[in-house]
Amino acid sequence: MKDLFLIAHIAGRTVAIGSDQVESVVDIAEVTPVPRAASLVLGLSALRSRVVTVIDTRIALGLDGGSGTGRAVIVRVDGHHYAMLVDALDDVSAFALQPLANGTALAPEWRAIAIGIVERDEEPVLAIDLAGLVPGVSTALAA
Repeated sequence: MKDLFLIAHIAGRTVAIGSDQVESVVDIAEVTPVPRAASLVLGLSALRSRVVTVIDTRIALGLDGGSGTGRAVIVRVDGHHYAMLVDALDDVSAFALQPLANGTALAPEWRAIAIGIVERDEEPVLAIDLAGLVPGVSTALAA
């Protein structure tokens, strides 16, 4: 069975995000910093009459910050909206989600949010659970 996935780039890596995780894709214009917030929380942004928490996915992964662009994937986790910054967005396509093979070499930061692999143009693309990058939330789909 094939499901829809949004193909994105985070920290230079191509990833697949299940469409069931994606509420919308937006450009984030202005971010208001939040005092004492975790470093991965860039701040808050107004989006269509609601406030979203803007997350720097690179910092959430334990990498150097600065996703740079204002492109974000809006996800809803535990009733709250988060704008997860991405480097770039490609397309939405249908893929069959395959489990990670035993022994698949993944850096620890990616392993924590990996839910499988999809094959795009005969190349494996890591499928991830963005909720796992939200502070205090364990990966819901991998459980």
